[in-house]
Amino acid sequence: MMKKIALIILLFSFFTSKAQIEAPRYFIKNIEANNALSNFGAAFYGDDKLVFAAPTKRNYIISNVWKGNNQPYLDLYVGTIAEEGGLKDVQKFSDVVNTKFHEADVTFSKDLKTVYFTRSNYFEGRYGKDSLGINRLKMFKATQDAAGNWSEIYNMPFNNDNYSVGHPTLSEDQKTLYFISDMPGTLGKTDIFKVAVNDDGSYGTPVNLGKEINTPEKEMFPFIAGNDELYFSSEGRGGLGMLDVFMSKLNVNGVEYTKHLEEPINSEMDDLGFIINKKTGEGYFTSNRSGGKGDDDIYYFRNLECNQSIVGLVKDKKTGLVLPGTLVTVFKNNVKIDNLTTTVGEKGEFEFPVDCESAYKIVGNKQNYLQASVDLNTTDENKKVHQVTIELEPDEEFVVIGDRVLLKLNTIYFDFDKSDIRPDAEIELKKAIEIMKKYQDIIVEFGAHCDSRGPDAYNDKLSERRAKSTVGYMTARGISSERLTGKGYGERMLVNNCTNGVKCTEEEHQLNRRTEFVIKNPEVINNR
Repeated sequence: MMKKIALIILLFSFFTSKAQIEAPRYFIKNIEANNALSNFGAAFYGDDKLVFAAPTKRNYIISNVWKGNNQPYLDLYVGTIAEEGGLKDVQKFSDVVNTKFHEADVTFSKDLKTVYFTRSNYFEGRYGKDSLGINRLKMFKATQDAAGNWSEIYNMPFNNDNYSVGHPTLSEDQKTLYFISDMPGTLGKTDIFKVAVNDDGSYGTPVNLGKEINTPEKEMFPFIAGNDELYFSSEGRGGLGMLDVFMSKLNVNGVEYTKHLEEPINSEMDDLGFIINKKTGEGYFTSNRSGGKGDDDIYYFRNLECNQSIVGLVKDKKTGLVLPGTLVTVFKNNVKIDNLTTTVGEKGEFEFPVDCESAYKIVGNKQNYLQASVDLNTTDENKKVHQVTIELEPDEEFVVIGDRVLLKLNTIYFDFDKSDIRPDAEIELKKAIEIMKKYQDIIVEFGAHCDSRGPDAYNDKLSERRAKSTVGYMTARGISSERLTGKGYGERMLVNNCTNGVKCTEEEHQLNRRTEFVIKNPEVINNR
């Protein structure tokens, strides 16, 4: 059982949030290469081969079995991946790498010319033991010669007779090697460590991944998918059984989140050695669950198809009209999905493909509207279509008149033939100051206007004075002159029919004696 296998392989808390990302659904299959003994520790060898460990019966005069489980010592085997994850042409991996003692758990460089592997403490004919007489595990590296054969074996610099090191896995960029050990500094029974792989082939100092990954119990069988998804088995995080498989999403600051892989990957028994091809969604893991062929069996899995979509509409919340030109962006677990972004057309519609059992936020942004969003949790139903509507509210600080964007303020009026700032105008100018302080990038033109009384040339000069008076008031109160312009329009933009020679009331004329606040660069408020 796996307790014994753990001894063979190794002798060897961050809260798991299932709510953040639900586990995908899987099809699993016990592969034919399994036998009545223990098969485990699968590793991809390029795109079409799989390397794994299994006991090898040897014809020795003296029985050559490991006393821990009375089974033969482990060797590495390699097979070609066939249909439905099966293996064909299975054979021993390498007589140079394999010895009469244990070998298991490997990882390969991208060019497949370097292999890291776990072995009993046996190197250059020496069978090493610790101070208690126990043969610990060590990690070794082998490289290929010019003929493509595995040749020289290297003893990793952080190996030691007094503790175990093993279960290697390389990051996608080949710059980090992850492994497990019970070396000094271990937080639990066995921890996951990482070490830098330098360009010159040397290695940095091993670093414990810390309490966000490791627990007081065993963490084992790490596998790094890409550079940021670390799969591993743990006894110290709860779950369905003994060793359960978890995945931690890594970032530059440590661990973004950790999730537990639900059934059928995990079971009530030991589940370990999870590996996945991110491109195909296929992979392998090891388990001693009921129904297997031996003590531990290798299982093939693939993600079951589950495709869903979001179909949506963007509308003005007040009028109910569609809003063409709205930028719609999709976030999954608070991470922007770059290929799920669009600007809606004339019908205000959008459609995106999404994953099942995932948390999404659909966000709408449009110039002169407040940002709005809709949260959506997808289900496990294949081909389900989710209907959503994003309703945007007009931003009350801005208003669109024709092709112009204005600060939404009450119009500033002036007394007849004057450019002084009236007390009622001060109230509105103070509002304008607050808006410009809030939006540090907007540039405003103060357009000053006159009524039609008086000569046109005089009104042009009067409107210029009114514009300058308004700008002066603002700059004196902390708004940069670089963000303000003033322009006098005279009587050329009347808001009513009170033109030259037309008899109007004082109230009608005053409507034309005004200053408007026009945003000259409205694009800067698109995504606020």
